[in-house]
Amino acid sequence: MRVPRIFSSKALSVSTEIELDKEAGTHISRVLRMSTGQQIELFNGDGFSYFAQIQAIERNQVSVRVVEALEATNESPLNIHLFQGVSRGDKMELTLQKGVELGVTQFTPLITERCGVKLDKKRWQKKLEHWQKVIESACEQCGRNTIPALHPVIKMQAALSQFNDNSFFMHPEGKQSFKSISADTNLEIQLWVGPEGGFSDEEISWVEAHGCKPVQLGPRVLRTETAALAAVSVMNSLWGDF
Repeated sequence: MRVPRIFSSKALSVSTEIELDKEAGTHISRVLRMSTGQQIELFNGDGFSYFAQIQAIERNQVSVRVVEALEATNESPLNIHLFQGVSRGDKMELTLQKGVELGVTQFTPLITERCGVKLDKKRWQKKLEHWQKVIESACEQCGRNTIPALHPVIKMQAALSQFNDNSFFMHPEGKQSFKSISADTNLEIQLWVGPEGGFSDEEISWVEAHGCKPVQLGPRVLRTETAALAAVSVMNSLWGDF
C-alpha cells in the first residue's frame, strides 16, 4: 500500500506527537480506514517530508508521532511566477493544480478587462482560500514539500509595476518563441497569461510599453489554461529540469 501523503498546517519535527487537522483526520479514519501503527507521510511546506506513525484514532481525531524527516530535492531550478487572468468554472483550478505539478513557485490571479468573474471582496477571499486548498492538494499528489505562494487577486493595471526583465507575455501575435529567446534563470521568471478572450488591446499596449517580451506558442490560438501550462512546460524543457 502506498503511504498516504498529508498536508499539515502544524510545525513538525522528529519525535514529536501531534493531532492531525480535522479534515486530515477524517480522511485517515473514515476514507482510508487506517489503523494505529500504520505510517503516513506529512509535509507542511518547509521543504521536508515527515514520516509518522499513527498512535491513536478516535472518530476523526488522529494522533501521530513523527519518526523521520527527509529533505526534498524535487523543486524546479526555475522560479516561475505565473500571473494568470482569472478564468471561469474549473479552468482556474486546473491551471493552479497542473501549475503546481509543473513546478510553478508563485501564482498571482489577475483581474483584467475581459475577466468573466465578478465578485465582491468577501467572495474573492473565499475564492483564494479554496484555491489555496487546491494548491496544497496538488502538492500532496505530486510530492512537492514546498507550497507555492498564492498572492492576493490584483487588477492588471496595478500589477504592471511588478514587471521585470524576465517577464514573458503570452500573445498569439507575438513575433518571438521561447526557443528564440533566453531567460536569466537566476532570477524570477514571470509568465503573464490572459483570461478567456485574452488581454484587451489597451492591456496589450500597457504591457508593450513596459517592455515585456510578447511570446507566441505556435500558429494556433490556445485556451487560457492550455497556454499557461504549455508555456511552463516549454520553459522547463529549455531552462529547467525536464
